[in-house]
Amino acid sequence: MKFATKAIHAGVHPDPSTGAVMTPIYQTSTYAQRAPGDHDGYQYGRGDNPTRNVLQENLAALENGTHAIVYSSGIAALDAVLRLLEPGDHVIAQSDLYGGSYRLMVTQYERYGISFDFVNLKEARDLSTLVKAETKLVWLETPTNPMLTLIDIKAACEAVKGRALVAVDNTFASPYLQNPLDLGADIVHHSATKYLGGHSDVLQGAIIVKDDALAQHFKRVQNHVGAIPGPQDCFLVLRGIKTLHLRVQRASENALQIAKFLHAHPKVNHIYYPGLKDHAQHELATRQMRMYGAMLSFDLHTDTLEHASKLLSSTSLFTLAESLGGVESLIGHPATMTHASIPREQRLSVGLTDSLIRLSIGVEDVDDLIGDLEGALGGL
Repeated sequence: MKFATKAIHAGVHPDPSTGAVMTPIYQTSTYAQRAPGDHDGYQYGRGDNPTRNVLQENLAALENGTHAIVYSSGIAALDAVLRLLEPGDHVIAQSDLYGGSYRLMVTQYERYGISFDFVNLKEARDLSTLVKAETKLVWLETPTNPMLTLIDIKAACEAVKGRALVAVDNTFASPYLQNPLDLGADIVHHSATKYLGGHSDVLQGAIIVKDDALAQHFKRVQNHVGAIPGPQDCFLVLRGIKTLHLRVQRASENALQIAKFLHAHPKVNHIYYPGLKDHAQHELATRQMRMYGAMLSFDLHTDTLEHASKLLSSTSLFTLAESLGGVESLIGHPATMTHASIPREQRLSVGLTDSLIRLSIGVEDVDDLIGDLEGALGGL
């Protein structure tokens, strides 16, 4: 099946007991057994749920994996990845990454004796010199949040050459634009809260793999730790996935037009969007992704928090809020919102200035969105 067909049909079958076309919400915590150990594969809700299992089959198909395991949030899914590690292990992650990922790594796992190096990974071949005997995990985001930096996934996996696991946070791209497992990655991570759910009404995370042993680890963590999504949440993500290709296609088309508008605006200093031909990694984006995505960032010529705050409070269609990937357009300020946990010096080292503004482009009429930004910029 091609992607659009998989989004609607993979893993999804009419309910065997009623014939319901849409997967039912199995709102139950436990399951009847005919005798001790004699059951239909379901015992207790933390371990398995039919709605959740359908979603997991669907997600595995979308990423061309064999197993998907879902969690209560994207951070819970990252936590499951970090639970692969032991004291003394070493992790390489890029210096430009989501603030919540950074916070979990340094505030929780460093105190367990796990070390992290946050480095510039634009040149994937440099990984071969960074991997040490203790390195067990390379954590990549591509495109990154919020600087839209790309990592050549295939080159990174070749540079590591099996010396460590390579995990890719694919949240910004979604499975519609990019499939890291096909490029050699061992683990794909998603905050399913974002594009997979797509309607800003659910929290969820997901891990997709091809390896059976990795899948068993993630399944054990799901059951033993209990950071599971409820069946209603799984239903909502399943519903969102059915229009994933349509939403991401439209939002990406909108984003390219908005990026061109901002690129030409006299009050915009830098714009970060790989779909622009003068973006340093435009060729890589063209090769690695099916489209350029619906996320972009820009900063102002007047690099002050005051000017950024005025702009952030001046839009009417762009809602000032955290998160991304919904049908509605959002505007945010990474330095004080999503990335406030990263030290300012580290933020500035990757270009995350005090006036940097991040946009999550939705599926509204693009002319209305451009008009909203034009009015807000005109008021500065």
